[in-house]
Amino acid sequence: MENKKLKFSETILSEEIKRALDENGYVEATPIQSKTLEHLLDGKDVIGQSQTGTGKTAAYGLPIINSIDKNNNKVQALILCPTRELALQVVGELRKFAKYEEGVKSLAVYGGEGIEKQIMALKKGVKIIVGTPGRIMDHMRRKTIKLANIKTVVLDEADEMLSMGFEEDIETILKETPEERQTVLFSATLDARIRAIAKKYLNEPVEVKIKAKELTVDKIEQIAIEVKQSMKDEALSRIIDVNNPKKAVIFCNTKRKVDDLIETLRQRGYSAESLHGDIKQIQRERIMKRFKGGEFQILIATDVVARGIDVDELNLVVNYDLPQEEEYYVHRIGRTGRNGAEGKAYTFVVGKERRKLESIEKYAHTKVAFGQIPTDSEMKEIKNNKLITEIQNVIDENEFENNKIIDDVYKKLSESNDKEKMVKALLKIAFGEQTEVEKMVFDNVKKPSKVKAEKGNTRFFLSVGKKDNIKAKDILGSITSNVPISGSAVGKINVLDKFSFVEIPIQYASDVLYCMKGKQIKGKDVRVEISC
Repeated sequence: MENKKLKFSETILSEEIKRALDENGYVEATPIQSKTLEHLLDGKDVIGQSQTGTGKTAAYGLPIINSIDKNNNKVQALILCPTRELALQVVGELRKFAKYEEGVKSLAVYGGEGIEKQIMALKKGVKIIVGTPGRIMDHMRRKTIKLANIKTVVLDEADEMLSMGFEEDIETILKETPEERQTVLFSATLDARIRAIAKKYLNEPVEVKIKAKELTVDKIEQIAIEVKQSMKDEALSRIIDVNNPKKAVIFCNTKRKVDDLIETLRQRGYSAESLHGDIKQIQRERIMKRFKGGEFQILIATDVVARGIDVDELNLVVNYDLPQEEEYYVHRIGRTGRNGAEGKAYTFVVGKERRKLESIEKYAHTKVAFGQIPTDSEMKEIKNNKLITEIQNVIDENEFENNKIIDDVYKKLSESNDKEKMVKALLKIAFGEQTEVEKMVFDNVKKPSKVKAEKGNTRFFLSVGKKDNIKAKDILGSITSNVPISGSAVGKINVLDKFSFVEIPIQYASDVLYCMKGKQIKGKDVRVEISC
């Protein structure tokens, strides 16, 4: 099993579980899953040495769900975790896997939340409990959790629980469970204390070790961009345009997002195809063949294909969604920067996902630098250069020769205009309203403001203030939701009674004027101008 990639479709998991796995893009098992699933499905005790992010929740969660007796309304599985955050994360995964298993309910039990709410949920019938040792003990004392029917106990991140002082609680809990239970222990380290627990409470366990993979980053430039969810599409378009990759892969976490994004990119004129679990294998092979052959530029995919992409000249990967497991990040960005070639990997980070990124960095032994969304001025330069190249190609190929329509229009225009004016007029038409916005920015930035902004910033006037119940956070939220700029790049915000001021880096000036036109803040129409 060690050298073979295990496919979930080949296991004895129920069809309902397989359906949920397929729907979420789980096709091949990770190393920890491959090495433990068969043993756990056979009911054996297991010790797994595995880092966070290797897929251990599915490794023990899938066999638990598979073994649940739906006719027995008692608690049948107990998963102990060191923290409330991990307990909630585990329950989220279990519910995803048990989506089509009717009646297989799981519940997170932890301190910091009213125990009465948890008691009410327990009374409705729960098959799997995931909790912190302290709160589990509280329920045991109240007799609101009874462990007499437990078939499986999991100690997740056992080393963390011991370091937090839960050793006595863990032993008390284990003593209350049936001796013939299955016991599973996962830990990043297997020191003497862990082995003592294992020796005392596990029965002839199978031991599995998985080393965290190190990510080779020599040829991969990794960039994280803080962005509002609403600005992801615009940020993605700009990244594609700035980098102009020969081939690029965009990773999303769900099939629905892949389908939505493929429509958005096609509407914007990009050559793109999608790949996810709903697409049959024969179609996947055709799409990959076309992608390798350069028939389209962008592939949008779920993690279902992350390990299967081996494409030459793939020089851009974008994590549209931060991966659900740390290991997926390694598989995703490892698609680029191969065979000595250089590659770029961008990762969108929304709000509190910064913590998740830090966890990825720790797991992959790498550092991801934060960057900014390409500015409007950068995009205009790219557009200018592209137009110049297109015009030069037409000139080089003499594509305008012997064209009667062009000849007639040129003859009429040249009767009353010189060549320079005609060329500039045509360029004005080609650029559309871009030149108007550029002129507005240039003219106003040249005029001195009564209150100077910090060097490198442009000061903007907004026609809303305290009387409109507007606060600085509302202005910041509106700007970052409508303008491709991260919150960290926005400068001082000064909210007065009837109006407000905000400082924005000068390179984003045209972005602000264009994107905030006709927008509202907290339901109030807002006029945005450069302060003069």
